[in-house]
Amino acid sequence: MEQRKLGSTGPTVSSLGLGCMAMSDAYGPADRGESIATVHAALDAGITLLDTGDFYTMGHNEMLLREALKDVRRDKVQLSVKFGALRGSAGEFNGMDCRPAAMKNFLAYSLQRLGTDYIDIYRPARLDPSVPIEETIGAIAEMVKAGYVRHIGLSEVGSDTIRRAHAVHPIADLQIEYSLIERGIERDILKTCRELGIAITAYGVLARGLISGHWSKTSGTSGRDYRLMTPRFQGENLDANLALAEQLRAIAGEIGATPAQVAIAWVAAQGDEIVPLVGAKTRNRLAEALGATDVRLTPAHLAVLAKTFPPNVAAGTRYAAEQMAHLDSEKLATR
Repeated sequence: MEQRKLGSTGPTVSSLGLGCMAMSDAYGPADRGESIATVHAALDAGITLLDTGDFYTMGHNEMLLREALKDVRRDKVQLSVKFGALRGSAGEFNGMDCRPAAMKNFLAYSLQRLGTDYIDIYRPARLDPSVPIEETIGAIAEMVKAGYVRHIGLSEVGSDTIRRAHAVHPIADLQIEYSLIERGIERDILKTCRELGIAITAYGVLARGLISGHWSKTSGTSGRDYRLMTPRFQGENLDANLALAEQLRAIAGEIGATPAQVAIAWVAAQGDEIVPLVGAKTRNRLAEALGATDVRLTPAHLAVLAKTFPPNVAAGTRYAAEQMAHLDSEKLATR
């Protein structure tokens, strides 16, 4: 597999990363054995970047990765971990805590659950509005000096916050949603990251499965599926977005690939500093995603995709209103 460097100061990683959240029941039931087998298949295929969060089912995801990686040489993988999100006993989110003392506490627990001495890329999951980003990044920088963290990343923050964080310590990458139907980072964030030498690790490249070619109006109805609570998967929005998915299916057919493969390849084609994270939780879905590395989109293909999926084409917001209000990445740059 090809490799890409995460920014001017970050590690060299595989050109696709594996997002592991869905392996902890976020998108409906997941099978533990199949999840572990999927991690192993990803490693065998050359994927080295594994993305998780300490709040993915309250530590479950990290412990799952510990089991999956117990016989894998530590230097063969890069672990990207998000922290700061507070959860309740019923799974509800209770805000963010990115105070330096809290970060050090979260980090200590992650190291234990993952069974590792260090984390390759550590990042706050969202901006904590009560804590200056300089304080959070400065505290993580102390952990870099101490050897517990190798690189610092950010997640879902806007250009102004990126600049402030980068002034404290070099930022390797920004993790943010980016797909054919979610192109918000093209307003100013992508330009800012390129200027500062910061990579993009793009999640939601299949719009949480919406444009994968596998979602239908009856999908996700068995078990608890977080997606059903988001506007793009509801009512008339879902109808409109599934119509977009059908347009992608038609284009993919002409290219000779699946809709998911074209969607992933499109994100990868937006720049060498962009690494798509694929959220496969089964080996079948992983195998399909890996096929995207063989898809070569010509300028003609890219032109058709750009015309069919212009910015703001999706119906509904990507998160519920309360969560959207707390997304620093939705704020436009002031300089």
